[in-house]
Amino acid sequence: MKQYLEFLEHILENGSKKNDRTNTGTVSTFGYQMRFDLQNGFPLLTTKKVHLKSIIHELLWFISGSTNIKYLVDNGVKIWNEWPYEVYKNSASYKGENIDEFVEKIKEDNEFSRKWGDLGPVYGHEWRHFDGDGCYVDQLQRVIDDLKTNPDSRRLIVNAWQAAYIDKMQLPPCHLLFQFYVVDNKLSCQLYQRSADAFLGVPFNIASYSLLTMMIAKITNLELGEFIHTIGDAHIYLNHFEQVKLQLSRKPKKLPKMIIHGNQNSIDDFKYEDFELVDYLPYPRIKGVVAV
Repeated sequence: MKQYLEFLEHILENGSKKNDRTNTGTVSTFGYQMRFDLQNGFPLLTTKKVHLKSIIHELLWFISGSTNIKYLVDNGVKIWNEWPYEVYKNSASYKGENIDEFVEKIKEDNEFSRKWGDLGPVYGHEWRHFDGDGCYVDQLQRVIDDLKTNPDSRRLIVNAWQAAYIDKMQLPPCHLLFQFYVVDNKLSCQLYQRSADAFLGVPFNIASYSLLTMMIAKITNLELGEFIHTIGDAHIYLNHFEQVKLQLSRKPKKLPKMIIHGNQNSIDDFKYEDFELVDYLPYPRIKGVVAV
């Protein structure tokens, strides 16, 4: 994953200090691209341990079309908890609960989770239920159908940026548009990401969209091509500098291999238990605080 370390170095060497929505502060650059040949292994960072369980469950959550964190909470995934918690804290219903108590209520109380666990029409909703002209479009299924019948199409696109609904989303999509491309029976995916938290978010994004590409290749009988990651605002938060320096001091190891078990025919057929990562020998985890 030298591509990722070069990405971090590029931001450090070329970035400028900028304020941001979270008031944490960043060093930021604009416009960057990484390419990963998926034939060379699964692009999961080895210079720090990455929580693959969260990546897989989040991706399955996106694919399901859900926008409520209850599925994630029930499966021990914490990555989306802060946003609905902040909304709840600013409501008249807040009774001083800390985030762990809030999450426990999401898990145990269905009425509470329905009211406070929903993020608005974020990723999964737009992938599977994009609203336009009085009807809903399942963008993801449309792309899969087109890959089977017209793989040379230049319209193999899923767009999560529904401009009319941005104010209804607790966090507007950061990874907002992806396009597939087929040549020599190989499936590639290019993601455009408007805003990229280089230390915490980008490793998840690389692995998630690479895995999505593998899943779609399997059900469309295509081989693996590249994952191409194109980024707009690429930034390192000021409170992640020590973590980034530690990561840059580590030498990347050989990439692991992802095995997808089963005979899935549909994108909705995949389960968490279908995925097996082998030969993953990363350096220890590096913790960092998410900016909300």
